[in-house]
Amino acid sequence: MDYEDIVNTEEISSQPERKETGKRGRKPGRKASTEKIDVKAKLERSRQSARECRARKKLRYQYLEELVSDREKAVLTLRGELERYRQLAMELDAGRVPDNLQAILEEMGAMKQE
Repeated sequence: MDYEDIVNTEEISSQPERKETGKRGRKPGRKASTEKIDVKAKLERSRQSARECRARKKLRYQYLEELVSDREKAVLTLRGELERYRQLAMELDAGRVPDNLQAILEEMGAMKQE
């Protein structure tokens, strides 16, 4: 073995061997497979995903708007009921018994049962 053979064997042995250990990142030789992906198909999938995302967002906003409107209706109903009770309380405090007191009490009992 002469000097050149020794240098060549040292160069070969000094280069670290590449191990496939499942590390993240790009691996050599994979570039050819990524070029096979059809760019048009990829763009169409992206567009379809965006359409679906917008549709989900629209449905979510519709649901929230319906929820808010239902709650606003409930608040208005409760405010009306509260105003009726205030008027009744004011009449009772003034010493007047409303003519429809029996109907009001029955209505209050029905509301409590619900």
